Amino acid sequence: MSSVTESAGLPAEVRQLAALAERRTTPCGAGNMVWHVWGAARPGVAPLVLLHGGSGSWTHWVRNIDALVAAGRQLWVPDLPGFGASALPPTGSDADALVEPLHAGLQALMGGRPVDLVGFSFGGLTAGLLLAAHPALAQRLVLVGAPAMGVVPQRQFELKAWRHLADPQQQLVVHRHNLAALMLHDPQQIEGLALDLHVANMQHDRMPRRRLSGTDILARSLPRVACPVHAIYGRHDALYRHYIEQLEGAYAASAPDFRGMALVDGAGHWVQFERAQAFHTALLAALA
Repeated sequence: MSSVTESAGLPAEVRQLAALAERRTTPCGAGNMVWHVWGAARPGVAPLVLLHGGSGSWTHWVRNIDALVAAGRQLWVPDLPGFGASALPPTGSDADALVEPLHAGLQALMGGRPVDLVGFSFGGLTAGLLLAAHPALAQRLVLVGAPAMGVVPQRQFELKAWRHLADPQQQLVVHRHNLAALMLHDPQQIEGLALDLHVANMQHDRMPRRRLSGTDILARSLPRVACPVHAIYGRHDALYRHYIEQLEGAYAASAPDFRGMALVDGAGHWVQFERAQAFHTALLAALA
């Protein structure tokens, strides 16, 4: 087992978790996509692939890895192309540009074995596009806080720019604002680990000008997804706000084998971080 060397600068607890992972790579553009693997393969149990959100990395799942491994799952968690330690995709700068590098990577790593695929936010959009193009890759899809379902008439939040600011303290003010505006419902969770991870991830985001999240492309792609589809959202997800109750109907109308949506109370968009135990209950129920 090799350590994950890209964890420098992260909090000690995250570095310790990274050191327990096996590091695998698959070709991506001019470099590689980096995969982090926790847990052992088990006969009859599909590998569980977790795709992180936009401006993120594998650390979007930092509060979930131990619990999912303890539940008997082997986890494959990439840094998506253009984020974290992974190279840019060959072309493009949005979710559709990630489909073929992910397809090639999963084919190389899994040898045609279907996985359970879980995608958070931008990673959920990417997962939907991936399975619309390559339905045989997964036996189950769980979408967590996914955008692009076409139920919101206009953007429900506003983020502030930070890269033009030379003062790190001014940057932190903006990062706190953006975490509150989009990611977390409970303001008390912003300081500490969430802020440290967010700042580290933003520094490695090389995929600007993403626009597909504001469209209905996921809803239009789901009719081509053959496997069972589940959805998990925080009840206070800033992507949807007053439209959250319309989501389940949109999924039922789009996904041929939609199995239901779980709403996690007290959570915002980053539901698996903010209410980890409730999220684990919902996810394991979907995977059962």
